[in-house]
Amino acid sequence: MADMKKGPGGPPHGGPGGGPNRHGFRKPKDLRGTLRKLLSYLADYKLHLIVVACMLVVSSACTVAGSYLLKPLINDYILPGDFPGLARMLGVMAAIYVTGAACSYGYARIMVRVSQTTVAKIREDLFAKMQRLPLKYFDTHTHGELMSRYTNDIETVSEALNNSFGSVISCTLNFTGTIVMMLVLSPVLTLITFGMLVIMLQVVKQVGGRSRRSFAAQQQALGEVNGYIEEMIEGQKVIKVFNHEETAKAEFRQRNEAYRQAGTRAQIFGGMMMPIMGNLNYLNYALTCCVGAVFAIRTGAFGLGDLAAFLQYSRQVSQPITQISQQVNTILSAVAGAERIFEIMETEPETDAGKVRLVRVTEGRDGQLTEADFDTGAWAWKKPDDELVPLRGDVRFDHVVFGYNEEKTVLHDISLYAKPGQKIAFVGSTGAGKTTITNLINRFYEIQGGTITYDGIDVRDIAKESLRRSLGVVLQDTHLFTGTVADNIRYGRLDATDEEVEAAARLAGADGFIRHLPEGYRTVLSGDGGSLSQGERQLLNIARAACANPPVLILDEATSSIDTRTEKLIEQGMDALMSGRTVFVIAHRLSTVRNAKAIMVLENGEIIERGDHDDLIAQKGRYYQLYTGQAELS
Repeated sequence: MADMKKGPGGPPHGGPGGGPNRHGFRKPKDLRGTLRKLLSYLADYKLHLIVVACMLVVSSACTVAGSYLLKPLINDYILPGDFPGLARMLGVMAAIYVTGAACSYGYARIMVRVSQTTVAKIREDLFAKMQRLPLKYFDTHTHGELMSRYTNDIETVSEALNNSFGSVISCTLNFTGTIVMMLVLSPVLTLITFGMLVIMLQVVKQVGGRSRRSFAAQQQALGEVNGYIEEMIEGQKVIKVFNHEETAKAEFRQRNEAYRQAGTRAQIFGGMMMPIMGNLNYLNYALTCCVGAVFAIRTGAFGLGDLAAFLQYSRQVSQPITQISQQVNTILSAVAGAERIFEIMETEPETDAGKVRLVRVTEGRDGQLTEADFDTGAWAWKKPDDELVPLRGDVRFDHVVFGYNEEKTVLHDISLYAKPGQKIAFVGSTGAGKTTITNLINRFYEIQGGTITYDGIDVRDIAKESLRRSLGVVLQDTHLFTGTVADNIRYGRLDATDEEVEAAARLAGADGFIRHLPEGYRTVLSGDGGSLSQGERQLLNIARAACANPPVLILDEATSSIDTRTEKLIEQGMDALMSGRTVFVIAHRLSTVRNAKAIMVLENGEIIERGDHDDLIAQKGRYYQLYTGQAELS
């Protein structure tokens, strides 16, 4: 029903395709707080991280030391012609570089393992938290937005843990070590490098800023393209029915062109950084080489080996700056992604203060109920004081007031009751509040006024798991999971045997078409049961409820997707399913509720008529108009 499927206010964020990819940039709101939460996930890997830190230090030290060894290599061995000593020195250099490479490989391997384990834990915690969130949260957030947490956001966190954090630390150590060794070799030549570094930093600031803005625009355009594609794919039937193929192509062409332009600008600025930095580095190298050669020739205090080592450092000094500028964007995007993940994890979960539990009981010879140690027998409510109340299915609304938000009240002073075994029907226009009433029984939402009791117990005092276990719901919108037909029916009660699954299917009238499937009950369904007709999918939905065997049954337009012939075929099975149960029926076809004990006619969240079929016909009010076709039931 419309009053249930769409939450108030609509989603606050964009739809599919949102969130940055590995090139996108989004600044986090709380950098320190998010980093602290992210690091808490790494607490179990302190030893691993200590080893990684040691390997990073050794790797950077080897890189810096290897370049410095050019000085003695040339001054002490090549120029004097000491070739045996040269061979030994080359061996030392090889050992240093091999050690550095081994450490780089080692910390990369460790960080891959740590990062993948960490993001797997984050993903698991995120999924677990979503299971505890109230339905209201999902009403106000699009599927695409929530899915982006598992894809884009976790991907950026994974990439940052894999590469970026280690790379930034390594580059910082390399840069610091390089500057120190340059000062040791020649403070004068270092001044030239410092001057060029200032220019390089300005380039990073200017080009990097434009690059970030361009990639942000590219991501926005990409989100619009992805969202449009998803919408058009879902609406292909409508597009073809109204011959809007050319219009769809024209609109896509427009969005695609905007994405192309944004992507071109982003790639231009993104590709400028390395050539500019490379040319500035070559210029720095040339200036340093010329000035250093003059010093070496005129003063004699600056050896050829010193110049070679310094030139090597001058070639290395700009690389850490470029790499850090690139990795910082990735890290900030990862922190922003983690922030979005932690926003969900810190969302207030579905509240449940209920202490009354649903238990199995046996009845003694004296008529006293005793909690059973096995999973058979009758059901009863167990109160905190250990009092056992038999589960009968008596549901009552007493002056209930409810609204999805404070601004708009959906149900106004609703009072009704359903005694054990009675069938209560709700009819009325779309948005009248029919589905809302049934969802309040499940406590999918909390009421603002009045009370709802179940066997005399306020539903707020019943643990939600126990409450929902006692209720069977057949929704208008059928959702089938990837798996066999039997698995989908067994979803109503996971411990049901094959015989019980087949009995539930027979009760719902689904056994006949199931046995004509290629592998019967073992036929694998995928794509939400796309190979089945809408009626067959709904029959499986009804069979799932039959498998749960609940004392209270809620049918939310359960047969609206089934044709009249199929409906008649399953009518006997539905009657058997409803026999002895308290049943709430939301009716699409008034002919299906004629035998209801009471029919509630709702309009604008109020019960305007109530009674059985004959009483309401005699009143010649709203129900009479709906039944005789004088008014539409939408």
